[in-house]
Amino acid sequence: MVFIITGCPGSGKTKQLVALAHEAVASSDGNVVCVEKKRKLTYELSSRARLVATDDYAIAGYGAFYGFLAGICAGDHDITDVFVDATLRIGSPGPRDYNELTAFLRQVAVLAKVADTKFTFTVSANEADLPEEIFKVCKKIT
Repeated sequence: MVFIITGCPGSGKTKQLVALAHEAVASSDGNVVCVEKKRKLTYELSSRARLVATDDYAIAGYGAFYGFLAGICAGDHDITDVFVDATLRIGSPGPRDYNELTAFLRQVAVLAKVADTKFTFTVSANEADLPEEIFKVCKKIT
């Protein structure tokens, strides 16, 4: 299953993501992974969650981002939840391309089924600006 948290910068998406990660850590029988662009959440997340910064691995673009997430899942079959902050900044370092975001999320939805892992992404954009197709692939968290 793939979930999405949308909103303008400063609207509390990251805070909501951290709260959801804490809930997952408390209830998961497996492992929880948090992915962010730069190491900012080190002191906000439980030490039981694995924190990974994509900048540490030079991840840029949706193709590399998908491969990175697939590799994380392939390397640990006990991952129950993956939380991703700053999705647009990781996947689209240049101009925002919501069609590429949609294609990426479609791929992740397939990965979520194969790996039996729940993915939650933050997207810094108004819901109205995003293609409707995204909400056919992802469930919105309000």
